[in-house]
Amino acid sequence: MTEANRTALLDARAIARAIARMAEEIVRFSGGTDELVLVGIQRRGVDLAERLARQIAGERGGVPQGAVDITLYRDDLQTVGPRPIVGETYIPVDLTGKWVMVVDDVLYTGRTVRAALAELADFGRPARVGLCVLVDRGGRELPIHADVVGETIAVDPGSRIDVLLEERDGRDAVELVQGGP
Repeated sequence: MTEANRTALLDARAIARAIARMAEEIVRFSGGTDELVLVGIQRRGVDLAERLARQIAGERGGVPQGAVDITLYRDDLQTVGPRPIVGETYIPVDLTGKWVMVVDDVLYTGRTVRAALAELADFGRPARVGLCVLVDRGGRELPIHADVVGETIAVDPGSRIDVLLEERDGRDAVELVQGGP
């Protein structure tokens, strides 16, 4: 795919502003940080959860954070192949009674979030579960919505949103890729 098919939507400053606002919304959502746990969906959701935790910690103290890899909870696992690559799942505390905020980079069909919710059920019964995403691109196939959204960007089904993060990609950006899967 050529560079001509990419359109910059958010730069590093816009992402930093969105994360700062999202951190404030998460604290309001959970009524403080005492029972809050951030759980990022592998891979970029984990990076975003770490940034959000740092932002919240600067204001109110530390927040436990974990990670889930939804590979084995996917509803299309049979299409992945005979040996799927499974990443790390790490939940630092029993989630029973906690206010859990699931964090991901892009919300699209809702299937990734459905898989994450199924996996979280293995780690306790939270008092409440919310969803925080950097970008909501629309196009839901399941009745799932985000409680905290950095940016809502309408995207045609034939295109995709790429979130690039410094930790993984060497820079922060959100780009629209025309004609992408």
